[in-house]
Amino acid sequence: MAGSLFGKTLFITGASRGIGLAIAERAARDGANVAIVAKSISEHPKLPGTIFTAAAAIEKAGGRALALPCDIRFDAQVADALDKTAAIFGGVDILVNNASAIDLRGIEALEMKRFDLMHQINARGSFLCAKLALPYLKTSDNPHILTLSPPLDMNPRWFAPNLAYTMAKYGMSLVTLGLAREYADKGVAVNSLWPETAIATAAVGNLLGGEAALRRTRKPQIVADAAHAILTRDARACTGNFFVDVNVLMQEGVTDFAAYAVDPSVPALLDFFLDAPITAGVQKIPFGGG
Repeated sequence: MAGSLFGKTLFITGASRGIGLAIAERAARDGANVAIVAKSISEHPKLPGTIFTAAAAIEKAGGRALALPCDIRFDAQVADALDKTAAIFGGVDILVNNASAIDLRGIEALEMKRFDLMHQINARGSFLCAKLALPYLKTSDNPHILTLSPPLDMNPRWFAPNLAYTMAKYGMSLVTLGLAREYADKGVAVNSLWPETAIATAAVGNLLGGEAALRRTRKPQIVADAAHAILTRDARACTGNFFVDVNVLMQEGVTDFAAYAVDPSVPALLDFFLDAPITAGVQKIPFGGG
């Protein structure tokens, strides 16, 4: 794949594990600087990885790392994290809005504190990080905001019975929709990226049923490779898109996705918010209203 992130500075939320860490490691292989922005400062029994283990992985991959304890629900913490990133690395070139919370319960079962948490992290957090990062991004020669959120689709099946989660996740996508238009003439690329299939992360394993479910996923590296391809494109020519990982990689010449499968002998599960598989060997599962 063409393009490099050498010397670029990435500010990645939720980068202590999973997709965020995979994006960070892929950038690190180019020699990028990565700010790991997350709450995880100690190991969690069900969610392994901390900002410090992530920093070690990034440096091992060839990048420079900055571990920043930060809860993106709080304005001052995000502002301080961005200030420290810019002071140490000389600026911020890329914001990756990866941090997200999920709870698929319906309206009668879901506590309002969980509703608030999802909206504070997903929609508000993405808006806040973009708002505070923009002054730095506008001084970069190829600035990007990339948000891990799905294509917008008003089909009611995506809203029932998972209304709170869909509202919060679509809130992230609305940040892309609005900012891409607002900043198109300022040269800041604003895009979303979503995986075709479920991805092998601890959160997905806990949600879908452990090891058996994880066998039917793809590795986080597929999203990381797609993100890398997007983030190395010309910001003025690549904005306002709701990308799906395999479509991006096919544009880059990738035709075989078997290497990304956790277990190539079983079909991967189509991710939420997508109507139909794009590649072979992907199985649709019911979500929401059907």
